[in-house]
Amino acid sequence: MAKFPELVFSGVQPTGNLHLGNYLGALKRFVEMQKTHPCLYCVVDLHAMTMPHDPATLRRTTRAVTAAFLACGIDANKNTVFNQSRVAEHAELAWALDCVARLGWLNRMTQFKEKAGKDRENASVGLYNYPVLMAADILLYRATHVPVGDDQKQHLELTRDVAQKFNNDFAAQIAELGFGDAFFPLPEPLIQGPATRVMSLRDGSKKMSKSDPSEYSLIALTDDADAISAKIRKAKTDPGALPSEVEGLAGRPEADNLVGIYAALADETKADVLRRFGGGPFSQFKSALAELTATTLAPIRAEILRLNADPAYVDSVLAEGARKARLIAQPNMDAVKDILGLIR
Repeated sequence: MAKFPELVFSGVQPTGNLHLGNYLGALKRFVEMQKTHPCLYCVVDLHAMTMPHDPATLRRTTRAVTAAFLACGIDANKNTVFNQSRVAEHAELAWALDCVARLGWLNRMTQFKEKAGKDRENASVGLYNYPVLMAADILLYRATHVPVGDDQKQHLELTRDVAQKFNNDFAAQIAELGFGDAFFPLPEPLIQGPATRVMSLRDGSKKMSKSDPSEYSLIALTDDADAISAKIRKAKTDPGALPSEVEGLAGRPEADNLVGIYAALADETKADVLRRFGGGPFSQFKSALAELTATTLAPIRAEILRLNADPAYVDSVLAEGARKARLIAQPNMDAVKDILGLIR
């Protein structure tokens, strides 16, 4: 297949206050990736409409996620930070790819089944179809790499299937227009680090989530040191001491989760953490974890609060980001139209 210049795309839904899981699983990596790759960081507000939503809340959370991007260290001057709905080509390409994607592919998507629940007939078409919009988000920029959590790997696989089918179905036109043997790359996942999936502090079998009814299940990026300490102190653990070897975490999801969080915050391995704290009581480890978490998040929290008080600046970042995104999106969408035989 043709060689594509490396480009990273990632999107985050504006569905409420971001938490430690978002930071360790995504935002921290975003900051690291911007040092080595050109990156587009998108607040995917169209995806937030697949479930019932309040318009005023959506505006607020879109700005809040953008503020978190910037507060965590994403440089809007070096990267492209924008909200999805400002670039109309996302929705335009999604329709073109709807006509390429197969119904059977979408029927296999497990997240729809989980989110729709038992009353699937009452779910929105958008909730069913949003993996195709996600594919359009990525392929619109011909991105080669996408940082994803374990729960999104299936959607990235669908994106690759859609890209491959488009390349195959329109191979003659793609070659005729000078794009070689493929127009879309097959994007690769970027999954790395000791805490790619941070679990609930109250239940190690469930992912840390903004929708969890217990405030003690997650650490919000806007929590202060006292709140962080209280939540980690109350975090569920088991009666045993911390093991000294990583193998000792097997079958102990809560202990494994807390060790993984510490390792990710300290840029260490789980083995490093257990060498230091193994054999000791959870109370001692939790105190150290609370201090590390509070110290790491304190400057982020302060910057988020500052930016939340300046929505005009946040809006200016999104507007400039959308302008830069359209410089890539529009010619790519024009090329798709030419490949498909659409007169423009």
